[in-house]
Amino acid sequence: MATDGHRLARAEMEAPAGSEGMPGIIIPRKTVGELQKLVDDPDVAVTVELSDTKIRFTIGSVILTSKLIDGTFPDYQRVIPTGNDKKLVIDRQTFASAVDRVSTISSERGRAVKLSIAEGQVTLTVNNPDSGSATEELAADYEADPIEIGFNARYLLDVAAQLSGSEARFLLADAGSPTLVQDEGDESTLYVLMPMRV
Repeated sequence: MATDGHRLARAEMEAPAGSEGMPGIIIPRKTVGELQKLVDDPDVAVTVELSDTKIRFTIGSVILTSKLIDGTFPDYQRVIPTGNDKKLVIDRQTFASAVDRVSTISSERGRAVKLSIAEGQVTLTVNNPDSGSATEELAADYEADPIEIGFNARYLLDVAAQLSGSEARFLLADAGSPTLVQDEGDESTLYVLMPMRV
């Protein structure tokens, strides 16, 4: 589980051997980033040791030690939407490429991309007062009422890069509510994105 207040990611997996009785802990984001570099090989064995204030990872000949963050992790279940009834399914790579193209008109990668979603299609739009606007229209599987919603372009690209399936599933409620994003057909990992005003 990871969150920064604007987005959230949750992945579930079977607990590995030896983890019985380990408490829930909070690891600094920088530590997670370093750990990702070290465990690039999916077959690498990782040993985890825990104290009240520190965590140590042993990956082959490398040892990474980090302080733990003292405190209580936010009640993430409260922000994971359960009633979002508007379902959009779109080709993940096509969508990511379109987001990347329309967001290039801005020097700010965090600029909002407006998604205008209607039956069978999504129109992506970015407006920049200094350099104009960009629009792309994509085919999509969507049958609910039309909706317009904005998201941080970088967050959309980050989520698309983490999904492994060919199609991304967005479960939406309205323009001001969190949106749930998953691989179509995979319930073990989910992402929650807060919308931006557009």
